[in-house]
Amino acid sequence: MNKTDVNCENCERRDNCKLDIGRGCRFCVPTDLENAEGTSVIVCPGAQKLHITDWLNDYPNVETSEIVEVRFKNTRKGYYANTNNLQLNEGDIVAVEASPGHDIGIVSLTGDIVGRQMRRIGFTPLNGEFKKVYRKAKPYDIEKWQEAIALEHSTMIKSRQIAANLGLDMKIGDVEYQGDKVKAIFYYIADERVDFRELIKILAEQFRIRVEMKQIGARQEAGRIGGIGSCGRELCCASWMSSFSAVTTNAVRYQEISLNPQKLAGQCGKLKCCLTYELDSYMDARRSIPRVNAPIEIMDGNYYLVKTDIFKQLMYFSTDPNGASSTAVPVDRVRELIALNKKGIKPDLLIDENHTTPPVITEPNFFNAVDEESISRFDNTNKRKNKRKNNNRSDRNKQAKKGNENNLSTKAEKAPGQDKITSKPEQTKQIEQLSASPEKIIQNTPDRAKTSSENEDNGGHYRRNKYRRPNRQFKNKENKNENK
Repeated sequence: MNKTDVNCENCERRDNCKLDIGRGCRFCVPTDLENAEGTSVIVCPGAQKLHITDWLNDYPNVETSEIVEVRFKNTRKGYYANTNNLQLNEGDIVAVEASPGHDIGIVSLTGDIVGRQMRRIGFTPLNGEFKKVYRKAKPYDIEKWQEAIALEHSTMIKSRQIAANLGLDMKIGDVEYQGDKVKAIFYYIADERVDFRELIKILAEQFRIRVEMKQIGARQEAGRIGGIGSCGRELCCASWMSSFSAVTTNAVRYQEISLNPQKLAGQCGKLKCCLTYELDSYMDARRSIPRVNAPIEIMDGNYYLVKTDIFKQLMYFSTDPNGASSTAVPVDRVRELIALNKKGIKPDLLIDENHTTPPVITEPNFFNAVDEESISRFDNTNKRKNKRKNNNRSDRNKQAKKGNENNLSTKAEKAPGQDKITSKPEQTKQIEQLSASPEKIIQNTPDRAKTSSENEDNGGHYRRNKYRRPNRQFKNKENKNENK
């Protein structure tokens, strides 16, 4: 049963429906087997690829046309003659002529717009005759069509394994069964010519069907798969584009786009088709801009062309070939400068008083009109404070180290029994005297074995450092004297 006037979201049997994205419809199985009317098909408008809006639907038909457009899986469409004068509307499921047998499709266009669409695509029927529309699909046709659709995925996986075992350099991207399960179309991609005669024999024996191999390109494969582009919209090859034109790097250079392959390539791995949409307007605008093959000579120096704003009719020149700082010059003034240089004249100024640059239009800045919070409210601002604290601590530590080094240097310059600073030759004499008589060193050094009470009696002249390790030489001498 075919239902086209029911919306997919308002379907009563939505839980038991299976969506077929490639054909843009739902197959709904009845829940009550006693009152079953068979599997119904609900067409989802706008869900298919290469969807076309019939903008002539509200107008009366000027030309009586028997040709209707029928869509199949993904981007495959065909034009058929309604020889039986059936009442066909958009969304009807019909059985059409195929070779051999018949195929099942969905009517996508009727009326005067079909002729316009055929002229746009450049469609010409085989041998000048259109294939026929047999009838509207019956429940038996729809059930067999659904069985054929269920075999497509498993057939594609098995065919890929067979092609890999044969060592063929090809990729089978999609499989489409005919509505009567008699024939299947295998879509493949290959860079070179492939001899798949052996593959066709194996596939025909394995699946017991007639095999048709159809080679497609990378862009056609992307259109059949579908997806969302970098612009945020559906891919052009899946939504409206049916014929593909070659895209070269010249289109990028004319529009002065940076040669970044990651941004210029689409999901198919080729250059984006949208690079050619505005190419004609750029080429028309470039005709009024002069070619600058050499630097422009001025009395101040030579000026090099940095970039060109085609639509504003401005050319930017700089004294640096790399273009560190540039000056905008109108196109008319550039023509005058080139003509003067050809005559051997160097003008005084790059921009004449008669040629003024147009005012630069500044874009409005963003401001908070709804009293929203700041965008940077989640940023961690404590890192800067911590960095300042660490810097202050490091400065203090450096100053303390410098102070300790100065104290150590002053102590080293003092003699053991003097408070005044001595000169270096006197220090060397004292060191030689002490090395000659080591007993004086022992006499002059304080006794580290004294107790804290004795130190207090001496007026606290010597205070023992508890963290400093005691001298073992003096301890051993005192122990020997006590033993004696």
